[in-house]
Amino acid sequence: MEGVIDADTRALLSEAGALDWCVTEFVRVVDAKLPPRVFLRHCPELATAGSCGPITPSATPVTLQLLGSDPQALAANAEQAIAQEATRLDLNFGCPAKTVNRHDGGASLLRTPARVYAAVAAVSDVGKRFGVSVNAKLRLGFDDKQLALACAQAAEAGGADELVVHARTRREGYRPPAHWEWIARIRTAVSVPVVANGDIWSLEDYWKARTLSGCRDVMLGRGMLADPWLARRIRHWQISGGERLPATPWSARSDMLNRYAETKRSAGMSEKVIVSLLKQWLNIMRGRDTEAATRFMALRRETALDAFLAGLNASEPAPPPTSDTSTALA
Repeated sequence: MEGVIDADTRALLSEAGALDWCVTEFVRVVDAKLPPRVFLRHCPELATAGSCGPITPSATPVTLQLLGSDPQALAANAEQAIAQEATRLDLNFGCPAKTVNRHDGGASLLRTPARVYAAVAAVSDVGKRFGVSVNAKLRLGFDDKQLALACAQAAEAGGADELVVHARTRREGYRPPAHWEWIARIRTAVSVPVVANGDIWSLEDYWKARTLSGCRDVMLGRGMLADPWLARRIRHWQISGGERLPATPWSARSDMLNRYAETKRSAGMSEKVIVSLLKQWLNIMRGRDTEAATRFMALRRETALDAFLAGLNASEPAPPPTSDTSTALA
């Protein structure tokens, strides 16, 4: 979810204790120790970290994610992050992006379990010295699932305290279905906690993912952007003994987008960039909400921030442009 999930999004989505913890976008590690400003850019919460480490304004713990393949470089940057008060690290072996994989990062390591082990072991050794937990984010494989269990076991052997498993291979990308039943096979092959991830868009998806995987916990990704109430919907269902919250109204979705935009504008971000980010978020929403889809179609060519926000807030969305042609005097 590169480009959308930042400190402001984490602050909004974790309000009222909706989440148990959240993760930053990945810090790309190549072959050198990165300067402190890089970690602060990805995790501004480090600047105000106290005894509990980096947290959102609602006191939700923030995990710093690293992505790389060089064990020594990963270890050096893990130590740098810990020096800046990171108290929980996550290693990304799940990113399916072609650019990342082409440069030997993310899911590309899943082709060789020994490399997963080496990367986790290097960071875990650092974590153990400083009392910092280390997690690994995996997929079911690169091109196929043949090494799914071996990679999970390699991450555990390397010292991972917890595994988060996205229930698809890199080749499958984000195409449905998610194979939650495969996570159950991984659970039986390791002894550390396993968290289910992938295609959890609703309360029903949450229950199905838990049932098929056997996992107690799940990680939400695009589903939280599509429905900002998803985590609180799940939490309410848990603590109420099965009571369902009503469907998330458009007013709640548009309020989230408005608050995000105003936060970015107050921070001095250019209006062009803000509109681009809002479109990215609204594009994820529209796949699960007809009102969001209608607004997206009406606003997809809008470039002015105030006009875009007015379109979000209007009682009725404006009709989309009917033509791409323009008229000019010659």
